[in-house]
Amino acid sequence: MISKLILFPCLCGIVFLSGCATPRPALKTVERVDLPRFMGAWYVIAAIPTFIETEAYNGIETYRLEADGTIDTVFTFNQGSFDGPAKRHNPRGFVVDPVNNSTWAMQFLWPFKAEFLITHLNADYTQTVIGRNKRDYVWIMARTPEIPAADYQRILTTLTAQGYDLSKLRKVPQRWPAQK
Repeated sequence: MISKLILFPCLCGIVFLSGCATPRPALKTVERVDLPRFMGAWYVIAAIPTFIETEAYNGIETYRLEADGTIDTVFTFNQGSFDGPAKRHNPRGFVVDPVNNSTWAMQFLWPFKAEFLITHLNADYTQTVIGRNKRDYVWIMARTPEIPAADYQRILTTLTAQGYDLSKLRKVPQRWPAQK
């Protein structure tokens, strides 16, 4: 009987304290995405990766707007090294907010869709950040395999302010033949 009297208040205290945790505010997405302009190839510069991309090299995400408004997405990379086996994943993107086009859902496996938020997009559409409100994954992408160090640092500062754990961030190795 005494143990129940002690246990009940302890459990109530735990439930009360867990309810006091402050939820993170929702990530702010960019004001407007011109979908046709956003389409094309994006090099993955860095990511808090999903399990399929923890050893990705030369990661590229390519988007193509379909006639039905969905986005054909192709994610390619080499597994484990620059010479590792080529991998390809083909999720389908769905624009969730057609007013500003910055909130998508990605479907890797039917019927499940993952949140995909465009939280940064520079004016010339050469750098973007894709995040999730859970702060469990994030992708820094660019139209080129590298971005200036100052730009990368600014993005990291923003991600820290948004509540991401940057100790989980992995720079994705990119090595491509010089373009002429």
